[in-house]
Amino acid sequence: MAKYTLGLDYGTNSVRGLLVDLDSGAEIATAVADYASGEAGILLDADQPHLARQAPSDYLDGFLRVARDLAKVADLGAVVGIGVDTTGSSPMPVDAQNRSLADLDAFRGNLAAQCWLWKDHTSYAEAAEITALAESTDEPYLLKCGGIYSSEWFWSKILKCFRSASEVAKAAHSWVEICDWIPAQLAGITDPADIKRSRCTAGHKAMFEEAWGGLPSEAFLNKLHPELGALRSRLFSDVFTSDAVAGHLSADYAAKTGLPAGIPIAVGALDAHFGAVGSGAAPGILVKIMGTSTCDCMVHPLSQELPDVPGLCGIVRGSVLPGFYGIEAGQSAVGDIFNWVARFTGESHDDLNEAAMETKPGESGLLVLDWHNGNRTVLVDPRLTGTVVGLTLHTKAHELYRASIEATAFGSLKIIQRMEEYGVEVREVVACGGISDKSALTMQIYADILNRPMKIARSTQTCALGSAIFAAVAAGAFPDVNTAQAKMAGVREIVFEPKPENVAVYQKLYALYLQLHDSFGGVEPAANLGNIMKDLLDLQEASRG
Repeated sequence: MAKYTLGLDYGTNSVRGLLVDLDSGAEIATAVADYASGEAGILLDADQPHLARQAPSDYLDGFLRVARDLAKVADLGAVVGIGVDTTGSSPMPVDAQNRSLADLDAFRGNLAAQCWLWKDHTSYAEAAEITALAESTDEPYLLKCGGIYSSEWFWSKILKCFRSASEVAKAAHSWVEICDWIPAQLAGITDPADIKRSRCTAGHKAMFEEAWGGLPSEAFLNKLHPELGALRSRLFSDVFTSDAVAGHLSADYAAKTGLPAGIPIAVGALDAHFGAVGSGAAPGILVKIMGTSTCDCMVHPLSQELPDVPGLCGIVRGSVLPGFYGIEAGQSAVGDIFNWVARFTGESHDDLNEAAMETKPGESGLLVLDWHNGNRTVLVDPRLTGTVVGLTLHTKAHELYRASIEATAFGSLKIIQRMEEYGVEVREVVACGGISDKSALTMQIYADILNRPMKIARSTQTCALGSAIFAAVAAGAFPDVNTAQAKMAGVREIVFEPKPENVAVYQKLYALYLQLHDSFGGVEPAANLGNIMKDLLDLQEASRG
């Protein structure tokens, strides 16, 4: 009889379910359920442009809809395990029965009681405060997360809630990342203390590290807010890698879906990290999960010394693959920038892509900074903004489109160079996500700017596939993640190789990008930028012959 695992991928706008056959490694069926609430699943506030929340009920409703659709094409009775990945840091307040505060009558419609989505940047001041306190008290808490705390992360969002919605913060018995809450809900866990928390999110987003006793100390947290320290004891003291079992599917959800009751549910993790696993993450391979934003993931053997790397989103043991350091970096906007150009110019992606394909490197005369949603790595500053240099009355829409793609690749190169400065070798890059599937232009530009081969993951659903891989290990179908990867993951035959003539031009453009990056990013605030416009014109003239 066939045996399947079900991988659930909770993204920014929808949940995707993927069934994988354990004997062949083939992907059998997939289904998608858009979140019903808000704008494309996101709850917004016109008065607070940095706010982004989600309704927790959408996650459970989405699971049921995905299961119903999958049951139309496959036998869900053959599923032996479930895996879950989500966005993050996306924490939510819960009561003592592990119920979302957003679903209680007292807080229904209260934005602060919802899930605080990863892209919520309302806590930028709190993030800066956390960074300053850790530095001034000489605490080690920032060492594993790049030296700067982010508004995208766990503690800054909770601190913001205490400051701006104290009635919600005081009512919260605990706070739970959705990658931990969803498996707990499916397993019928009704006490937050019984939830198995993800090592991935705890280490990368909540400053958890055994070397200093797990979470930051109560005394440290009390200096941020007098009630924050008390919350610490109601959170967690143990964390788990995703090959562990978070719980078993409850009879209630089994009855609603046709899935077998009691099948194991793997400990959840961040979507990008599971995407890296589904793309074949291994030492020397940088996996780029390319969507509205990007996340760069690598692994490094625990047996090899790895220094703390400033500006990264974290170095956490076991966060991507058990037995390895997991390394995370990324960019806050990539696909979002391409979409902005399309909206701003009123042209379609297809038309922009086709025209940009015929444009040579340097020909546009443009240089863009890719900070339209702040800088995640390596500056870790959400208050930086996008920049375009070189605009003239002759600039065309497709030229801005190509320059924007180039900018995101320059930002990616900066991340790679930071990793290699600290001894993490990047031999090749594997891309996954919608952009890698749809845009050969983007893949070739990245190959030329990174000066490395660009490969594409075989699966178009790598995050869900990563969830299915961990589900298979949790179910005992494979002895470890590496064995499951070998069976279920891989890359396509197509490889985008760097073109030497393009590499040479992009090296000159990158030098100009670094001038803008370091000046506007505060690295070299007194830098003289007077050469940049004219250097761009020189490169434009050379490109046009």
